[in-house]
Amino acid sequence: MYRLRTIVMPSLLRRVGYGQRRRNMRNIDERKGFSLIELLVVIAIIAVLLGLALPNFLGARQRAQDAKRKEEVNQLKQALRMYYNDYQRYPPSATCGGRYNQVSGCGVIVPPATYPAACCPMAGCNVDFAAGGSGCDVIYMKKFPSQLSLGNNSSSYAPFPAPPAANSGDDFCLKVTLDNKSDADITTSQARCVGVCASMGPTEYVVCAD
Repeated sequence: MYRLRTIVMPSLLRRVGYGQRRRNMRNIDERKGFSLIELLVVIAIIAVLLGLALPNFLGARQRAQDAKRKEEVNQLKQALRMYYNDYQRYPPSATCGGRYNQVSGCGVIVPPATYPAACCPMAGCNVDFAAGGSGCDVIYMKKFPSQLSLGNNSSSYAPFPAPPAANSGDDFCLKVTLDNKSDADITTSQARCVGVCASMGPTEYVVCAD
């Protein structure tokens, strides 16, 4: 009898222990997953975080693009001033290659004009804004601002006063549309050029000869 208990009891204990381990493993497996409510809560939290972060990200992107546009038109302003130093006037504007209100001050002087007035960029030049000599001798700007090159309503150039005024080209107006409507530079730039730039839109950053 004692021998029988010796044989049977360990076997029973092993079975009991095995069953307990299976129950423990099943409980662990059940705890590994998320309930539907927990998943919904996590999704809701992610949606809120995205809702807070996305506008800031888009705003930062707009500000970066606008900063580039303002820098480019101010670089063109310096190029126009160099042209003025050479010809005592700012170049005229024209429709060039389907692009409206473009700088038209490239190439050679064609009498009776006293300044270059071909569309920019001119065929044969590997830069966008050059004039004099053979037509490309003096480089004012290698590459026009990307917005001006689009030739659409997002940007424009015009001399002031407009032709055929005798003093046409004494000043100029450059306009570029910004994405950030609340950019404080819009109001500042328009106030500075109010006597030169006409019909300024609420999102247009403008540059003149000052």
